[in-house]
Amino acid sequence: MKRAIVRLWRGEVPLAEAFWSYAILGGLALNVTATFAMFLLLKVDNAAAVAVFLLPVPYNLFMLGAVWRSAERYTGPPAWAQAARIAIVVWTLIVCVA
Repeated sequence: MKRAIVRLWRGEVPLAEAFWSYAILGGLALNVTATFAMFLLLKVDNAAAVAVFLLPVPYNLFMLGAVWRSAERYTGPPAWAQAARIAIVVWTLIVCVA
């Protein structure tokens, strides 16, 4: 597990895997779960609900860096690397701010 996290952070995971599997699918699952849990907690404790809602933020920021670094190592068409960078910035803004 630790090795996978280090590989992600260093950009050693292929761009498509880092972007789609970890950032988008993993991030979506985590953010949806946190949002659902937040709504359940709103009935009990507002502070806890906000804390749970914010739990995915470090993961999302980590994935921003991981995808960015994977894009730096990408050996395919540069347009795909640039598209991944733009998309991960937009995704991070959406899931962290909206």
